[in-house]
Amino acid sequence: MMNRLYAWRARKQPAATGFVSQPEPRTIGSFARGRQLVAGNLLFAGYLVESETTGLWDVNAPDAAFEAERQGFGWLDDLAAVGDIKARVKAQKWVWGWIETHGAGNGRGAALAWSPDLTGRRVIRWINHALFLLSSKDRAETEVFYQSLSQQTWFLSQRWQGASPGLPRFEALTGLIYAGLALQGREELADPAIRALAAECERQIDAEGGVPTRNPEELLEVFTLLTWAAAALHEAGRTVPAAQTAAIERIAPALRTLRHADGGLARFHGGGRGLEGWLDHALAASHVTGDHRDGLAMGYARLAARRTSVVIDAAVPPQGAASSNGHASTLAFELTSGRRPLIVNCGSGETFGLEWRRAGRATPSHSTLCLAGHSSARLAAPDRTTGQELLVEGPGEVQVALDEQAEGHRFQGGHDGYLRGFGLTHARTLVLSDDGRSLSGEDLLVAIEDPAKRVFSKVLDHSGAKGVGFELRLHLHPEVDSALDLGGSAVSMALKSGEIWVFRHDGSCDLKLEPSVYLEKTRLKPRASKQIVLSGRAIEYATRVRWTLSKAQETAIAVRDLNRDEPEIFD
Repeated sequence: MMNRLYAWRARKQPAATGFVSQPEPRTIGSFARGRQLVAGNLLFAGYLVESETTGLWDVNAPDAAFEAERQGFGWLDDLAAVGDIKARVKAQKWVWGWIETHGAGNGRGAALAWSPDLTGRRVIRWINHALFLLSSKDRAETEVFYQSLSQQTWFLSQRWQGASPGLPRFEALTGLIYAGLALQGREELADPAIRALAAECERQIDAEGGVPTRNPEELLEVFTLLTWAAAALHEAGRTVPAAQTAAIERIAPALRTLRHADGGLARFHGGGRGLEGWLDHALAASHVTGDHRDGLAMGYARLAARRTSVVIDAAVPPQGAASSNGHASTLAFELTSGRRPLIVNCGSGETFGLEWRRAGRATPSHSTLCLAGHSSARLAAPDRTTGQELLVEGPGEVQVALDEQAEGHRFQGGHDGYLRGFGLTHARTLVLSDDGRSLSGEDLLVAIEDPAKRVFSKVLDHSGAKGVGFELRLHLHPEVDSALDLGGSAVSMALKSGEIWVFRHDGSCDLKLEPSVYLEKTRLKPRASKQIVLSGRAIEYATRVRWTLSKAQETAIAVRDLNRDEPEIFD
């Protein structure tokens, strides 16, 4: 109601007279998605509308996620990435169509059109691509554009505090700073926003350079916004607040920890890999030099050697409201070799419906151990107001040690997520060899203290002599070609680069290669993949499983793995 009220009041705001300086685009779009938009294929939040003639704002949004993606104008980056006349005409039609349909004082507008975070996101895109949008427009149409920008800027100055803390508020404030510095006649709105953004940096960015959600992609989005705001301040001859600079300097090494060998992000807690090149571009734009953070960064550990990177979730899941997209992924890991992901987590199923969303958050959808089909944390009942399902009853403590050994880089961790129900602690050791050609793993289920042993004994009494079943899962990227080998005692995995990896185990469990899925928000449906599954039963106070991932064949020296497949977003 407050958003609608201030959107209505914004109609009385005068138009800006132009830009103080010529804005430069900083957002990065997808050429492939842009081509599809030009062709009339509208893909937002997992829904596809195919029509060359239907206007963007004539489509009835199937859900709030579709509407939010449409109102945030991220698609404008994609059209600008194409950049030809057809793309520009479509972008102009949709931008001026928004002003007509959702502009200030227009009662037909959707409620999400004037939420502070989406308004901030939209204002940034309009300013970034102003030259692209205003090309060939007459004076009257240009004035309409400037007036709408001015109205949205005033709205942000009144309503940024209505955005939820975290990424939504960073978006609202960055949009306000952008517009306040760029638009003639709106300069007075910038200073309060600059101070507010600095305060949010102190509140939301912790000492490790992380955010409460522990979502790597969200951290990258916040980092990008902070660097954009800093660049806008520099270009305006203004000083960047010390708190904002310090936050950028804390986040950069954390993102380097979360960066895989191919330049993509580790996929945890609802985050994706990010658009190709986005992470490296953001790090370069920050001008923060150095390596990744020693120890944990936002609760993640990193092992890296030569062409191989391993990122491990080594902390308790997000807590409270920050856990609305959190996953039960403690001690799960991902492995990338060169430019090719090998071991992954299934990812976020948010765009594929509620059931996929829930499945993607469960422990079996991650490359870790699952006990008796139970996740290490569970989902609470949906909130009556928001519908959000928070993570509850997850691990309360995660013990971690990182060190260098003669055989390589070692990670040791353990969590108590199964202690309450089964009396067992899950401990995991991962050792990456110095040449990056081998990852040795050991998973241990152990009842340590006497109370834990009593709980485990009761569980055994109920299960009889069969013990407690567990499964160790390693999910493979869809582009990995895998097969059972050596009479079913190993799994061979071929990457498109020509590398061949082999999985072996100590023989204490049953080995299977089963179907899995890879969930990407840019796709219409989940991608089919495979998963390595080791099944066993815990019948003693300590159960140990040892396994190895080793590179059996290297990419030929003369073959450079440079070509990346064009993303097929509509298959």
